Amino acid sequence: MDRKIKEMMGLVASLVLRCEDCIKYHLIQCHDQGVSSKELEEILSITLIVGGSITIPHIRRAVSFWEDLQ
Repeated sequence: MDRKIKEMMGLVASLVLRCEDCIKYHLIQCHDQGVSSKELEEILSITLIVGGSITIPHIRRAVSFWEDLQ
């Protein structure tokens, strides 16, 4: 797998585990690897399916942080 895919997977795992520092790290890495906002939407959808509704507050913060990165 290339680094972009690994970072996307890392972001899903971090969101499911609800680790704020890890989420921000992987968001920065995803941004640096050229992940698009459309791809981020898919990542967040996967997170919600895997992690359930408990991940929603972290997804909201991730979207806000992603917008700041843009």
